[in-house]
Amino acid sequence: MTNGKEATLHHRILSDIEGRIVSGEWPPGYRLPFEVDLAAQYGCSRMTANKVLTHLARAGLIERRKKSGSFVAQPVMQAAVLEIHSIEAEVRSLKLPYSYRLERRILREAGPADRQHLELSETASVLDLVCLHHAGERPFCLEERLINLATVPEAEAEDFARLAPGTWLISQIPWSTAEHKIYALSASAEVGKTLDIPRNAACLVIERRTWGSSGPVTFVRFTYPGDRHALVARFTPGGEN
Repeated sequence: MTNGKEATLHHRILSDIEGRIVSGEWPPGYRLPFEVDLAAQYGCSRMTANKVLTHLARAGLIERRKKSGSFVAQPVMQAAVLEIHSIEAEVRSLKLPYSYRLERRILREAGPADRQHLELSETASVLDLVCLHHAGERPFCLEERLINLATVPEAEAEDFARLAPGTWLISQIPWSTAEHKIYALSASAEVGKTLDIPRNAACLVIERRTWGSSGPVTFVRFTYPGDRHALVARFTPGGEN
């Protein structure tokens, strides 16, 4: 049975390592100290160090490789496809700190592409927003959004400096219909710079349109670094094959 001292050390080591991983101090691919080094550093048994590393591996925070050591795992980020919720929830589900920055906010008349995306008349106005979401120290997703001010006039008074528009919309207006379009795209020079990935790197793009009882609400394009994301959807029997 583990004595009180070993149990306390176990929690202390676990907390220290989790903190360094979640904060980004130890990024994906970083090699952790070996068991013998952790035991010497914390004054504990190798068994306690081993239990800590086993716990971290089961939680998906590290990968243990025979004869090589333990390494901070690359998060497997899952992009929400059939659900509509905040990107903050996506990031926090990975046990990573979330941050958000508004890159652009423009109130303007709808152009031809805007009218096509939102099925608008020629006299419509839109709020044009560009946002960047981070998971830890790394860019997680680029968000480019149009909000139809005829349907959501309250959005004109929001600066979205602290609250992401998707989160705000979920809390403000119910949606009745949603449409998703999913495709791959090579990063342009501008997108690559924003997401901190090479130009022409593969990206996963999800475009979403939503409608409410009063008409089209928003069109949004989410661009994710393709090598760090996977699409996951769950289906139940009963529909057509």
